[in-house]
Amino acid sequence: MIATRDSDWTKMFNRRAAILGGAQGLMVATLVGRMYYLQVLQADRYRTLADENRINIQLLPPPRGRILDRFGQPLAANKQQFQVMVIPEQAPKIGQTLEILSQLIDVPDHERERILKEVRRKRSFVPVTIKQNLTWEEMARIQVNAPDLPGIVVDEGLTRYYPIGGGASHLLGYVAAVDEADLTGDPLLQLPGFKIGKLGVEKIYDMQLRGKGGTSEIEVNAVGRAIRELERHEGEPGADVTLTIDERLQRYTAERLEDESASVNVMDIYTGEMLVMVSNPSYDPHVFARGATPSEWKALSTDSHAPMINKSIAGRYPPGSTFKSVVALAALEHGVAGPDATVNCAGFTTFGGRRWYCWAFNQPTRAHGNINMVQAIAQSCDCYFYEMARRMGVDRVAAVAKKLGLGDITGVGLPNEQKGLMPTEAWKKAATGEPWQPGENLNIGIGQGQVTVTPIQLAQLAARLANGGLAVKPTLIKKAPGVEAPQLESLGFSPQNLAVVHEGMFEVINGARGTARTFAKLKFTDAERKGWTMSGKSGSVQTHRISKAEREAGVKKQEELPWEERDHALFIAYAPSEQPRYAMSVVVEHGAHGSDTASPIARDIMMKVLEYDPSRKPRVDEDVVAAAPPAMVPPAPAPTATPVKPAGDGQ
Repeated sequence: MIATRDSDWTKMFNRRAAILGGAQGLMVATLVGRMYYLQVLQADRYRTLADENRINIQLLPPPRGRILDRFGQPLAANKQQFQVMVIPEQAPKIGQTLEILSQLIDVPDHERERILKEVRRKRSFVPVTIKQNLTWEEMARIQVNAPDLPGIVVDEGLTRYYPIGGGASHLLGYVAAVDEADLTGDPLLQLPGFKIGKLGVEKIYDMQLRGKGGTSEIEVNAVGRAIRELERHEGEPGADVTLTIDERLQRYTAERLEDESASVNVMDIYTGEMLVMVSNPSYDPHVFARGATPSEWKALSTDSHAPMINKSIAGRYPPGSTFKSVVALAALEHGVAGPDATVNCAGFTTFGGRRWYCWAFNQPTRAHGNINMVQAIAQSCDCYFYEMARRMGVDRVAAVAKKLGLGDITGVGLPNEQKGLMPTEAWKKAATGEPWQPGENLNIGIGQGQVTVTPIQLAQLAARLANGGLAVKPTLIKKAPGVEAPQLESLGFSPQNLAVVHEGMFEVINGARGTARTFAKLKFTDAERKGWTMSGKSGSVQTHRISKAEREAGVKKQEELPWEERDHALFIAYAPSEQPRYAMSVVVEHGAHGSDTASPIARDIMMKVLEYDPSRKPRVDEDVVAAAPPAMVPPAPAPTATPVKPAGDGQ
């Protein structure tokens, strides 16, 4: 009986042991299988996960592309810059450290507050920027006093640099920090301190200049502190952009306009390449590259001379007497008058029950007498062009003006370009609901009334007149070598009619009674250029109407008026008169007289243009020129141009 019980217990024990052993074996097999799966089959995946926990991949900003002039001289580039930072965990007494640092460089109180706020917000090992764009002297002072500045480090990087400073700021624009509205998903835009183009060429070609970012693999510990850099992949630098501008001429023009509120534009009359585009006063683009202070921005935005506006493309002015060349061509093209048709100038014209005065009425002569078209252009007789505009009406004048590019954007490629206005009868009816009045034609005849233009349109006008009526348009981007410019379309003007206008513009400067004869003659002394002349047209634009009472009391001289009440001074020109190649416009706000204010500026700049002759000659450094002056290449007219013959004084 007892033996049977022992046998049953033994069997039960063996069965349970077998079950337990099997369960243990299954568990071991499962564990081995899982380990095999994790360590062999999934090894790559978990190795990657481990590396991602250990390696921090940082995006590296690429160097921004340069903006170059037509000869490869930098207009915008990158230069070495230093910034000072503090690492909080290495500076136990940050307040005291900042106090010592402020004795070496300027660290205002509001900046200290900003630094301390960032220190509290960030981890103790993350550097906090104190000041960027240190000068070499500031950097050196910090380095010399480094033992007394625990936690202070100087870092090296790149910042945007504009060699001409404000001399090309309206053209180039500037770079500045990314705003919320600028975010497009590009990870580069989220990098601290990354800057993008905000205006001008910097903005238009920002993507091309920006480049592609690189990466840096940084080994970090469990709390994110950097241990060492494992690998670095440099990004792709931004591409360079080459402009048609001549850096020497741009710099010279900016200096020439230093004391004026003005705009100057110079272009090649056959290629449309802009050699100069200056608007003054300007602003320092470096201020925006480092970040303008509230006081700096207020000073710029409230300045009555509008330094933030590119007057070349956004300034809108009545063209004044520069428009008389357009009216003359319109009269010839529409058969309203021939070159020999005369008008008697008595100093005023009576129309619509009122007197319309000629500028000569305020002069000792008080009248021009009988005058033909060439001399009307040369002497800028208002009465002559009152009569031409009265005969034609505004629509026929507008048809020729629009062919010459007025009243529409030029398409030069910069943001915020304005169209100006070339009015017509239909325009006034649509804009005001009122019919066009006959007296308004007389205002249009002398470039006043509703007509407005931009300075770059005036340069384009001068170019189209000078090149024989070809539809040239201004451009800023230099074509690659070997790429030919497209054939220019003819505007369909009669060469004989253009020759009359050319003769009148020649007389303005070179005739015995031309309005700019005293101020605009070219003064070359070398034999290569002796005899070269410039043709042009001056203009003065009233900024307020002279009342009858003022005229009876005696019109004040411009110099006696407050600056903001003086006339605008304008001048358009091309040279050499004999075989033109370059055209220009000069607009001086409240400059009083186009002949004695704007035309000397045009003369000085045109002489530099002809000296360098950038469309036909490579750049030669000034020291080389001094050693061996190159022979001047005689100007050669384009095959499709209408030759311009210098006229006599026509008296």
